[in-house]
Amino acid sequence: MSQSKVRGVTTLTDVAREAGVSLATASRALNGSSRRVREDMRQRVLTAASKLAYAPNGPAQAMARGSTNVLGLLVHDIADPYFSSIATGVMRAADERQLVVTIFNTLRRPDREVEYVRTLRSQRACALIVAGSRIDDSLAQDQLEHELAEFESAGGRAVFISQGRLRFDTVVLENRAGARVLAESLAELGHRRFLVLAGPPEVRTSTDRVQGFREGLARHSIQLPRNQVLRGEFTRDGGFEAMTRAFDLGLAPDCVFAVNDVMAVGAMAACRHRGVRVPEDLAVAGFDDIATLRDVTPSLTTVQMPLDDVGAMALELVLAERADHPRLRRVKGQVVLRDSTSRVR
Repeated sequence: MSQSKVRGVTTLTDVAREAGVSLATASRALNGSSRRVREDMRQRVLTAASKLAYAPNGPAQAMARGSTNVLGLLVHDIADPYFSSIATGVMRAADERQLVVTIFNTLRRPDREVEYVRTLRSQRACALIVAGSRIDDSLAQDQLEHELAEFESAGGRAVFISQGRLRFDTVVLENRAGARVLAESLAELGHRRFLVLAGPPEVRTSTDRVQGFREGLARHSIQLPRNQVLRGEFTRDGGFEAMTRAFDLGLAPDCVFAVNDVMAVGAMAACRHRGVRVPEDLAVAGFDDIATLRDVTPSLTTVQMPLDDVGAMALELVLAERADHPRLRRVKGQVVLRDSTSRVR
């Protein structure tokens, strides 16, 4: 009896012996090698593995294929609860599969994305997930796409959580549709004068949410003038600064839509600073439904995105068999009306 059997652990050697094949053949049959195994041999190996209750060692499989069990996760800003929520979902799902997640903080810089993809390729990472909005910069997009193609040609897999603008599998958040439904919901509450606090113009997530919000208002014959869209950083301080600017400009909306929750929290702080009551004097809504911000007072109306699930979905996609064409997994948001907006009397 082998030493592994004495310990009660079945090894690949045991499976090969039971099936009457070489260790290399057993490995190729079970580990998804690109080298084909005759079907009758493959079935013998699978039967032996089932009989012996063989559990493959994920890290060992990765090493055998010339890669590690390391999964790279690239995020724009890990301090942003949007990205930390996604990271939680990725890490929880990765732990179940014996994968180690290494997080890279790009600080929203396209050149860092390229640099980190290159680093992961040199470290033989098995896969990577890129989370974050694409920007309107064709040169940066081309450079990233080139590095990702090199990464995949070396045996890795890449998946985006983004807009689906590159030729890779992507989990797509329906930002435009979610903002459209939110605008309609706020109009149905009786609001008519809107202010939008947007992110930088080159960030697609912000652009999509602003466009969707415009479309929703248009369905209620409400126009959103250009001067009623103020831009700031995608942060709490960006929301505070943009809202303060709106007060200084003498803008008089009855409802503010911030394109993400952290900007909405900043806007609510600016309202408190100016003595403006939410929602009595001014309604405020956000987007994402960040779990850590659900205890703000008043509770924030928003578009709920299942960010933990999005992270897990991206991991499932990156571990799935390759497809002939890039796959898109679309995730819809759900409007959640809370105390920061109320019906106009």
